[in-house]
Amino acid sequence: MGKKILVTGMSGQIGGIIRKYMANKYSLSGIDKSPAEDCDVLVANLDDLEAIQPAFENIDTVVHLGADPSPRASWDSILQNNIVGTRNVYEAARIAGVERVVFASSNHTVGYYPLREEPYKAIFEGRHNEIHQPPIPLNDKDLRPDSYYGVSKSFGESLGSYFYDAFGLSVICMRIGWVMTPDDPTFHPAALSLWLSHRDTAQLIEKCIEAPESLGFAIVHGMSNNKLRIWESEITKQLIDFDPQDAAGETWTEKPNTPSFI
Repeated sequence: MGKKILVTGMSGQIGGIIRKYMANKYSLSGIDKSPAEDCDVLVANLDDLEAIQPAFENIDTVVHLGADPSPRASWDSILQNNIVGTRNVYEAARIAGVERVVFASSNHTVGYYPLREEPYKAIFEGRHNEIHQPPIPLNDKDLRPDSYYGVSKSFGESLGSYFYDAFGLSVICMRIGWVMTPDDPTFHPAALSLWLSHRDTAQLIEKCIEAPESLGFAIVHGMSNNKLRIWESEITKQLIDFDPQDAAGETWTEKPNTPSFI
């Protein structure tokens, strides 16, 4: 079996994708608030450093997905689950001598661009006839959080940079678009832009795990090759060789009871 990979949030949606696509490639284990049927999972809260530390022993790479995933989450939940929890993951990785943490950041770190600024706003609202030229792609230097959740992901990126510079822990931050189940973005124009398909999700995470040791810290973008994407892709390709295989078009049908961007 290959590298030993610890996944926080293993029982969640992306954890399930990792188990489906990577179980034959890596030795997988996890941490979550609830168990997973087909994987060894330590049931613990990430805000308890002492409780989670044993799971990090002899691990090569940590994929840190665990968080309150809601842009509408309260400050108290974000503080404990996303901010304290993320610090504890980095600290436990440092103590255990883990080589790399792959951090699940988010498009919500720049979410106020499409909520407030044209032409990104027109793309997310489906006013495509008003877009006269392609938008300047958002990149790793852009920062405009749209929620406490987005702020927590910005914090995780900055903290990862600190842990690399201060302690030599490699950290790759994935600004993930929108991983959805069913794996179909055609219910809303914003979803067409944000979509990261399940198989592209698996590829993205594997590329981050296998990125060269010389890549100490980076922020990369995780969206499929969508026609309406507004994030850079070339730098991400150069850094980790991520080559998304799926692509959303420009056609959608409004459907009831579908999730919203924020």
